[in-house]
Amino acid sequence: MKRAFAPVAIIDIGSNSGRVVAYGVDTGGRLRILAGTRAALRLVSDVDDTHALSREALERALEALRDFRAIALGAGARRIRAVATAAMRDAANGPALIARIRKELRIDVEIIDGDQEAEYGVRGALRGLPVERGLLFDLGGGSMQVSLFRERRLVRAWSFPLGALRLSHHFLTSDPPRAAQLRHLAKHARTVLEDAGVPTLRRGETLVGTGGSVRNIAKIDQRSRRYPIARVHGYVLARRRLKDIAALLAHRRLRKREEVPGLSGERGDSIVGGALAIATLMEVVGASEILVAGQGVREGVAGSLLSPRLPSIAEVRESTIVSLASRFDGWKRDPALRRAAVADALLAALDPQAGPEIQDALRQSARLLDIGRSIDFFDRHRHAAEITVATELDGFTHREIALMAAIMHAAGGEKVRAAEWTPLLDEADEPALERAAVILALADDLEERCPRGGTVAVRCRVRKRHIQVSVPRLLGWRPRSLAARFQRVFGRELVVAR
Repeated sequence: MKRAFAPVAIIDIGSNSGRVVAYGVDTGGRLRILAGTRAALRLVSDVDDTHALSREALERALEALRDFRAIALGAGARRIRAVATAAMRDAANGPALIARIRKELRIDVEIIDGDQEAEYGVRGALRGLPVERGLLFDLGGGSMQVSLFRERRLVRAWSFPLGALRLSHHFLTSDPPRAAQLRHLAKHARTVLEDAGVPTLRRGETLVGTGGSVRNIAKIDQRSRRYPIARVHGYVLARRRLKDIAALLAHRRLRKREEVPGLSGERGDSIVGGALAIATLMEVVGASEILVAGQGVREGVAGSLLSPRLPSIAEVRESTIVSLASRFDGWKRDPALRRAAVADALLAALDPQAGPEIQDALRQSARLLDIGRSIDFFDRHRHAAEITVATELDGFTHREIALMAAIMHAAGGEKVRAAEWTPLLDEADEPALERAAVILALADDLEERCPRGGTVAVRCRVRKRHIQVSVPRLLGWRPRSLAARFQRVFGRELVVAR
């Protein structure tokens, strides 16, 4: 990123909750969170009951915004951009609240319409996901936005009063809700969606979901099984599992529902309505799963200040790798690129049947391996793998991240155990990962024994009983345990020469 980007804070005043996030830009040109907090606002209940915000809701919102302003200024934000969505759009006294906010806090709040909300939602949710076309839904407390996108650009948008809190407040009046109430809610949501003509998914299209409800359901799903990646951004939520979770939550009283691992406390009374709305949408559009986005309107607003266009998936992947690597003083660009080039050459010669998935995972692993040096040189492979899993690698699927981490960890001498990465990897992945791990270890070994600067050329000759790897710039090499592991994995003796 060449032009300067002063820290900015985005305030999102939603129907159920509000949040502020302060952003800066790192050396990779990516938005980085500097500070943030959220607060339960629950504005939509007032609007649905009286078409206006109560005095208590107004004071609650002002108190939260004072705290948001403090967070923003404390993080060094030079600018505060505030947007408000469904509840503020619908409240008769919304303009009065905006006037008070401007007068008392000197913050200008923009009430964005459904089309603007959809545009920001698409920009924010899709920015970090490897998806080109499909449908995106953003389920808030007061409304559901559904957006059709092609080539990562918004084509058409719909806005429905099908928010999680709004539906729960209107339809689910008993605790726990009765079966008839659940059916009535689902029927209402289906009618609204079908009457609006929301299209079904075409082949190759993806249903992407964002908003607090779907993220909470994804967290519940993650906690219910052993899952190797903690974040929900990029998580794939199956319709069958969503329906099971919806049934589990619907049959519990509110007090017991709030004890479910993964569920945020203030969403206990809205999550059932949200889950049913999502499940109904999946049935209407013919989706078997949801790709969950951990980002949305806030990131879309911030991203629009950074760039007028949404970057391609390739650009996002490159910037996120550079961003991660540049945080660690043990990482240097030139050795990383040389190692990746050597690994590419070795893979092409030693495992020519490796598919693009393994090719890319090995290349990115070779580039990131040195981030582990900043923690501990001798255990760098494990540390690099753990950092890769713990960070947010935009543009990569969870499976791709698991492949990278498994290769890096195993390059340190560990055997690949796919069971540690269930359900992202399985036993069928182990042979290709073992070969990639040995290739990464060999590429690292060769690269660090060549003079600094310039490229490292590698030539391989595969013989009946041995494989000769020639590296003209190599200053020296001895077999050690790597040679024995190479022979076990590739079935031939390793011979390294200049």
